[in-house]
Amino acid sequence: MEIEPAEEVKEPPRIHRLDESVVNRIAAGEVIQRPVSAVKELVENSLDASSTSISVLVKDGGLKLIQVSDDGHGIRYEDLPILCERHTTSKLSKYEDLQSIKSMGFRGEALASMTYVGHVTVTTITRGQLHGYRVSYRDGVMENEPKACAAVKGTQIVIENLFYNMVARRKTLQNSADDYTKIVDLLSRFAIHHIDVSFSCRKHGAARADVHSVATPSRLNAIRSVYGLSVAQNLIKIEASDNDPSSSVFEMDGFISNSNYVAKKTTMVLFINDRLVECTALKRALEVVYVATLPKASNLSFICQFTLPPEHVDVNVHPTKREVSLLIRKLLLRRYSLWLNRC
Repeated sequence: MEIEPAEEVKEPPRIHRLDESVVNRIAAGEVIQRPVSAVKELVENSLDASSTSISVLVKDGGLKLIQVSDDGHGIRYEDLPILCERHTTSKLSKYEDLQSIKSMGFRGEALASMTYVGHVTVTTITRGQLHGYRVSYRDGVMENEPKACAAVKGTQIVIENLFYNMVARRKTLQNSADDYTKIVDLLSRFAIHHIDVSFSCRKHGAARADVHSVATPSRLNAIRSVYGLSVAQNLIKIEASDNDPSSSVFEMDGFISNSNYVAKKTTMVLFINDRLVECTALKRALEVVYVATLPKASNLSFICQFTLPPEHVDVNVHPTKREVSLLIRKLLLRRYSLWLNRC
């Protein structure tokens, strides 16, 4: 009689600490998911720097080159050594600051993430300096000491060879035309909200910008400049507020398309406390209310800004800050839907 060999007992795998470089690259892949993610982070930094003019230059959909230039307050020379380290920021100093945060950035991860998946060069000058400084970064640290150089007011950040060390990610982003379209759409959204800032976006080597807006006192003028006259002519001004101190305080203003507007898909441009975000629940609520009004196979366009108490908005819920969590979301959606039904 043959004796069956005893089943081999497998030892549980050992748990070990990941190398810091691996951890940083994984984190970078979550924050900078594609070129448009990098552009969004850089433009938001420019807005935080009180810029009045922001220009973006892109090559091969952002994989070869992303250049964002602004005329903001610049970066201090003494801050350059830690500029691209993870969790270095000028926006907050303690966790409680998140309850009243008004800046677009706050985590100190965006620039660091870019240095882990691309080659980053920063040129900056602050008010009163006779010259600017240029420095390159790799994996969160300076590659060399800052070099004095000629510079115009503000900061210019250049990212080259994005995802050069993430082969799979780079292969999935080979369609540069698609990514450039996403970047143009992003800049268009910023341009129709931040109407006191001039925006431009163009491809490398192109003589004409695909986005070119100038500061204007009217949001409707900005929409006309970015999306064209036909869109602007078919928009209805909307606004609502709840100033009852015993309940959740909010203000809303913007535009929504009328029944004459024809589009292939619903477009929603939503800012909450000046932060560009997405909100699927609000989009669905709008579509439900308008489905009986819109012509068959037609969609709506919605451009809106909500102003809420900062303590009612949790901005720290998504790696790319694409979404926020509203502590009063259900009440807000219910009241807004009721308002739409009255229109």
